[in-house]
Amino acid sequence: MDHIIRQAGPKDMPQVLELIKELAAFEKEPDAVVITAEDLVKDGFGDNPLFTCFVAEVNGVIQGMALVYYRYSTWKGRTVHLEDLVVRQEMRGTGLGSALYNKVIDYSREQGVKRTEWVVLDWNTSAIEFYQRSGATVLKDWHLVQMDEIARNAYLKLR
Repeated sequence: MDHIIRQAGPKDMPQVLELIKELAAFEKEPDAVVITAEDLVKDGFGDNPLFTCFVAEVNGVIQGMALVYYRYSTWKGRTVHLEDLVVRQEMRGTGLGSALYNKVIDYSREQGVKRTEWVVLDWNTSAIEFYQRSGATVLKDWHLVQMDEIARNAYLKLR
């Protein structure tokens, strides 16, 4: 299968948003996505872009994407965080996911960062096994912590 992995542009964001929504459904949170294609364009392609996005194209149609951004580690310095990597359901198993993953790893090397990081759900065993086979370490002794807007506002009222 011929495919192209390339950096996304503003015109790609509606298809990228479709993939984000597909990933949310896969992760059992189909109603969690509130971002719009316009938000993605504004945040990714303005004067200070907040992320870089790569897309996998097959026959001119975007079938997968990987979105990354910089984080800062007090131990390692600048790192690349892989927020999402998703391939359309019907295209899984074709090598597109591996191609996007390879692009992210190559990008990290090109950027000169000391670490590339991401999170994976504990029930996504096929992804965990893939990452481990690639040499990545899956940390089991850390917990992801998040505070959404509702919890933040409740906390601020308590202070």
